[in-house]
Amino acid sequence: MGRLHELDARLLDRVATARLPGIDPLLPRLGRAADHGVLWIAGAAAMGVSRNRTARRAALRGVGSLALASAAANVVAKQVTGRSRPLTSRVPLARRLLRAPITTSFPSGHSASAAAFATAVTLESPWLGAVVIPLAVGVATSRVYTGAHYPGDVLAGVALGTVIAVATLRWWPLRLDDAAETARARVPLPALPQGEGLILVVNSSSGSGGGIEAELRDALPQADVRVCDPDQDLVALLQQAAADVAATHGVGALGVAGGDGTVNAAALLAAEHRLPLAVFPAGTLNHFASDLGLFTPQCTVEAVQRGHGGSVDLGRVTSKGHAGGPEAAEPATAYFLNTFSIGVYPELVRARESLEKYLGKWPALGVGLLRVLVEGRPTQAVIDGRKRSLWLLFAGNGRFDPPGFAPSFRRSLDDGKLDIRAVDGSHPFARTRLVAAFLTGTLARSRVYQAAAVTHLRIEGIHDTEHYARDGEISPAADTIILDKVTRALTVYLPVPPDA
Repeated sequence: MGRLHELDARLLDRVATARLPGIDPLLPRLGRAADHGVLWIAGAAAMGVSRNRTARRAALRGVGSLALASAAANVVAKQVTGRSRPLTSRVPLARRLLRAPITTSFPSGHSASAAAFATAVTLESPWLGAVVIPLAVGVATSRVYTGAHYPGDVLAGVALGTVIAVATLRWWPLRLDDAAETARARVPLPALPQGEGLILVVNSSSGSGGGIEAELRDALPQADVRVCDPDQDLVALLQQAAADVAATHGVGALGVAGGDGTVNAAALLAAEHRLPLAVFPAGTLNHFASDLGLFTPQCTVEAVQRGHGGSVDLGRVTSKGHAGGPEAAEPATAYFLNTFSIGVYPELVRARESLEKYLGKWPALGVGLLRVLVEGRPTQAVIDGRKRSLWLLFAGNGRFDPPGFAPSFRRSLDDGKLDIRAVDGSHPFARTRLVAAFLTGTLARSRVYQAAAVTHLRIEGIHDTEHYARDGEISPAADTIILDKVTRALTVYLPVPPDA
């Protein structure tokens, strides 16, 4: 270690005596801009407010990786190593930091955060990475140039940050913005070059719904655009629009611009009336639209103009009787586009979404998981004839990626499968084992976690829970719930492949 320290000191002396014209004022300022992660958080905020989904994912992964790398470097590694800061006597006074750091030297926290953020952004978007990487290199270089760290501290910080950013792929795999699989089931849909025959309902209360109306009127000038104001009944407006399209006898389509709740209501009406549905993403998250590959309203406009479409499945919930009560004479049926769940999963989603904009998706998920498992109770139920104690039961309409507790997207919406994920509460220390498996990335091998792809599931004898969640909506739980699929029940416009 003594020789390595001597090498570090010699390298620091060479940098301290170096003169880089034009760099003297720039590098110290760049390093100060990265104090407390301000530079990277500002960059993430700029990506987050953009309408580009890839940029938003890059921002979330970047901030999450930065938080982990900063904690690993400053909270853990510095306390273990305890290396003293270098002497700055040979560093020109103009280049020294205004305030001497009070923490230990190894590894460089600034370098770890910079490398983690730049690597994470590059994983999601190489084009954004080309902008961020030079800034990260500048921040890392500034730590030696100002005498704040030895070169070895900086190299160790860069290595730590890079490894942590790459490790996030284990919990949150990359997603490619394409529709290669979601567009497999092609069906002929009406081509509406000017929007003729399209009745489009715009929910002005959804995300960007208020600003999309003019854009859609320009792109589809013959479409019948109906705006739902905040004081109007959205469902009634959608029902009237669906009835009006049905009256055209197959030469029109129902369109909807809004978030997932708005799209869900329109989709069920379109399936009931056997109408093609055009989904224009205008909400905050747009889960269903993005799983279709429709990341911008222009994608849907082109699909409507070209008549390119396909079919997707609907998840079905059949409820019999009330929880703890007698069987009902007539089973109640409901449908879901995205997800069904019982247990603590609804609380987990709410906890994650409340923290996601600050921490990123999967760090927020980890914090939310801890919160709901501390406060929640397992649900007793009989699943396909087996008595189970469950912390949660999740069913997705189609198989989701990634595996584990962060189901984020589907590559296909017509696979005829329910994606079942459950956490068994009967094992000793189930909560502790679950959290440990999540944090170590070994969830797939944990005994408390089960996953399967099935075509139907029967849930009976539900205790300790009064509700289930269906696409974010809460409904009373019944004594018996049967989950299955209605395959290819809904036709939708899908993005036109580049080679079409």
